[in-house]
Amino acid sequence: MKATETKINKVNHIAIAVKDINSAKKNWEQSLGCNVGKIKELPEHGVKVLFISFPNIKIELIEPLGNNSPIEKFLDKNPKGGIHHICLEVNDINKAKEKIVKHGTNILGDGSVKTGAHGKPVIFLNPSDFSGTLIELEEG
Repeated sequence: MKATETKINKVNHIAIAVKDINSAKKNWEQSLGCNVGKIKELPEHGVKVLFISFPNIKIELIEPLGNNSPIEKFLDKNPKGGIHHICLEVNDINKAKEKIVKHGTNILGDGSVKTGAHGKPVIFLNPSDFSGTLIELEEG
């Protein structure tokens, strides 16, 4: 397997967990003048999301949707919110997944590729394998 097949292209976004996405949207939009998108509900992931666009990266605000949301658990531990994960873009998610499994890195959930907030294939990697940081890989 060539290194270029699983190369990280860029940091796609940094996700921040929030208790109130509308309030957070207002702060980013009005206080900082950011280009803020629309709030979308993603029931299959248990979240509401909103992307803030910059020329070189996006910030994703995520609010729990329902009591079984994984974001709710994060906010229980971090009541003021905070950085939840970093999303890295890869050329081919399946080849990246093969390499990850081969090297003993753990994929969260059932290990299968899912569809993420951008409608693209994603996987999440166990934070214990990356210095306590949750990593999302997204095919770009």
